[in-house]
Amino acid sequence: MGQGRGWEGAVLKLLRAKDFTFTVTGAEDVTPHYRRLRMTDGGLLAATGVHPTMWVRLWFSDDGRPHQRAYTLVDPDPETGTFALEFALHEGCASDWARAAKEGDTVEATVQGTGFQRPEPDPSHVLVVGDTASLPAINSLFKELGSAPATVWFEGTLDGLPSGADPERHEIREVPRQEAGKHLVERVRAELPEILSGTEHPYVWIACDTATTRALGSYVRKELGVPKQRVHALGYWRAD
Repeated sequence: MGQGRGWEGAVLKLLRAKDFTFTVTGAEDVTPHYRRLRMTDGGLLAATGVHPTMWVRLWFSDDGRPHQRAYTLVDPDPETGTFALEFALHEGCASDWARAAKEGDTVEATVQGTGFQRPEPDPSHVLVVGDTASLPAINSLFKELGSAPATVWFEGTLDGLPSGADPERHEIREVPRQEAGKHLVERVRAELPEILSGTEHPYVWIACDTATTRALGSYVRKELGVPKQRVHALGYWRAD
């Protein structure tokens, strides 16, 4: 690992990351801009186990340069060594690969950095900020946290997308992407404090573009005073 993957691959090698090869077994166009690929895991799940919101790094060629993107495992099954990956399609080498992927195609993957720590005590209310890139992780979070009510600020629209939200427990607040994410930040800052004031054990989970995630994570911890162990903030992609 590291050879042919630039400085990122070299760093991952030093961190003792594990490499695997996934094989595509099927593809489904959920919408014109959202594609699901079913895969065999190349031994991943047996070697690492499974946890909620688990993600892997896939490697692509970007005009001959190594490029990595992270994706959340969907419905991982350790017994069969299978899972799915879901791609929010846009411009770029990762989306180009996903659009063309067919049964028998392979992709190299690296596992390092993924993890999940369940909040203790269990959340009395889950506050989520995400978008199409983090939708698979949001669905995984819903499964893990069970009966806890949730409020979700979702940048974009869920129309036609595979959402695991339960209308009786999960409130979805769709927010159009405007001003490179600034509109989402403003909405959350305007609405989150009132919800926090009415819940004893909140859990705040933020995963959208890097700049937005950083801004909201800092706001929640420093200005609203939510303990860091009850805040998860991880940027899922970088805006151009």
